[in-house]
Amino acid sequence: MAVQNVESYVAGQWIGCDSAARDIHSAVTGDLIARAGNSALDTEAMLKYARAKGGSALRAMTFHDRARMLKALALHLGQHKKALYDASFATGSTHKDHLIDIDGGIGTLLVFASKGRREMPDDTIYLDGNIEQLSRSGTFLGQHICTSLTGAAVHINAFNFPVWGMLEKLAPTLLAGVPAIVKPATATCYVTELCVRIMLESGLLPDGAVQLISGDIGALLDHVGSQDVVSFTGSAQTALELRSTPSILNYATRFIAEQDSLNASILGPDAEVGTPEFDLFIKEITREMTAKAGQKCTAIRRIIVPEPQVEAVITALRKTLERTIIGDPSDTATQMGPLVSQAQRRDVLQKAALIEQDATRVFGHPEKFQVSGADREKGAFVPPMLFYCETPDTAQYVHDVEAFGPVSTVMPYHDIDHALRLTNKGKGSLVASVITNDGDFARQAALGAGAFHGRLYFNNRQSMNESTGHGSPLPHMVHGGPGRAGGGEELGGVRGVLHYMQRTAVQGSPDILTRINRKWTAGSSEVIRDAHPFTRTFHELEIGETLHTASREISLADIETFAHFTGDTFYAHMDEAAAKRNPFFPGRVAHGYLLLSFAAGLFVQPDEGPVLANTGLDNLRFLKPVQAGDSIQVHLTVKQKTPRNQDYGEVRWHVTLTNQNGDRAAEYDLLTMNAYSRG
Repeated sequence: MAVQNVESYVAGQWIGCDSAARDIHSAVTGDLIARAGNSALDTEAMLKYARAKGGSALRAMTFHDRARMLKALALHLGQHKKALYDASFATGSTHKDHLIDIDGGIGTLLVFASKGRREMPDDTIYLDGNIEQLSRSGTFLGQHICTSLTGAAVHINAFNFPVWGMLEKLAPTLLAGVPAIVKPATATCYVTELCVRIMLESGLLPDGAVQLISGDIGALLDHVGSQDVVSFTGSAQTALELRSTPSILNYATRFIAEQDSLNASILGPDAEVGTPEFDLFIKEITREMTAKAGQKCTAIRRIIVPEPQVEAVITALRKTLERTIIGDPSDTATQMGPLVSQAQRRDVLQKAALIEQDATRVFGHPEKFQVSGADREKGAFVPPMLFYCETPDTAQYVHDVEAFGPVSTVMPYHDIDHALRLTNKGKGSLVASVITNDGDFARQAALGAGAFHGRLYFNNRQSMNESTGHGSPLPHMVHGGPGRAGGGEELGGVRGVLHYMQRTAVQGSPDILTRINRKWTAGSSEVIRDAHPFTRTFHELEIGETLHTASREISLADIETFAHFTGDTFYAHMDEAAAKRNPFFPGRVAHGYLLLSFAAGLFVQPDEGPVLANTGLDNLRFLKPVQAGDSIQVHLTVKQKTPRNQDYGEVRWHVTLTNQNGDRAAEYDLLTMNAYSRG
């Protein structure tokens, strides 16, 4: 079998190995399969190329343009999944492991593509929060905006997820308009290199948007600056070394770290043998010990169990773990493959030996287990290893040493406070889970453990059929953790995008903020047209275009008719004396929804035209009661426009209802879908 020369992609060209390259061996057979590394890479030039070429091209695109690019990349990768699967077997990944790494990575791209289109504007500025009124009359306002950093992102990834680990960082980075230099772990970089080749050959990425370093990172971090971002996944020791790079300290370069994490899972006291929660707990533990051979930053390392349940939990876990088929990952029957390398195997066994000084091994001897379809000695195989620590309060290693493999320790707790103290002894983790059907126990756990964990995963009989699992970081939710977990944060939808953008406070007049934000601001100039705005297409409408309607008087008959017609005979509308006793009303008042209905009657243009549908109301507020004899008038203003597809876009209208004295009676945003053409 030929040894692969794993290449790097530098400033628009592929560059192979040199004499400094490192050997890469198959996790399954131990054979030499690849070499990676080149000591002559011009890493400073890579940063310059990313900033000048990739960054300028990405920043010229809107969030929606970038979101469409992510979707197209995901669909393209989806057509090449088999090649990625085939390459990944040599890392020790099984067929099910591929679903986590490769399918999970593609799915993450799709989620960020969707969020970019749905939650971000078709613009290059993202508005963070609402307008702040900084003056009494509203002529001086403030707004927080986010704009793309003009530097590059350096992504230093771990060996366990060569595809997902890259794509979960790339998705928010590219959506933010920032180019990336990807540095995968050498042990599995041949899979990442294949994925990068597939993306680059698609032609979907601008030049310089993605570059790749296969092998050592060299002096790259010596050249980062204040506009760059370094995102690292790996050990705490390596994170500390990288974080301490003088250039990162000197320029306050953003550094995001996801590192060691002794994640825990708590079995609630209500989850006794025979309950759905007990069975779920055993299933979750087994899956987290065996998926990716336990080589997951979110895997369960500490199993915290009510003291009366310890024996039952250990017995149940033994039964499930002894049924685990360990072997050749390309065999569909295999449930757990080898560790990524012999070096990783040695490290896991050394760490397990430390844990064994605190705990008793209750399952999984490294010299006494069966391997199917592969040579146990040549491959990096280990069995699932389960320990029991009877005295977790005084244990030296179980709360400090992470064996990054299929290793976990059961420990007893006396009450919830004790359980939470044990959970938090990990000094910060990516995730802690609680399996319980007791809502009060769950709340106590959230209050007592929330500060120590980036994610709290609760599961029970109600959610178990649709839950994604303790160890599954989702692109919608933040992924990271405090303390020893690194103090960083990734994913989390738009939150993850903002890590690659600069938040800036802008201040000025309503007209200035309207022009900067491309969103109408109250108090800014209005645009008055002869034609009714409902007769104008999406592209013809202007931000600030306003319609002032005629007024309509509200009669007592209107109020009573609306009450009887709808069935809403609340006393404030029907009983004068009772209404007057209410501190909010001067007497009988019109229904709020009557006002909305009458407002629509004042501003709607009834003929067929570009307005296709009313899709909802946002931010509705009733500000001043309207009584019989009062009149209302409507001001309808184009607030914001967002394209949705090739045929129509969303128009957000600001609607203000005023009474005969000019006082605001109600205010809200109306959403409509408007055609691009008149059909």
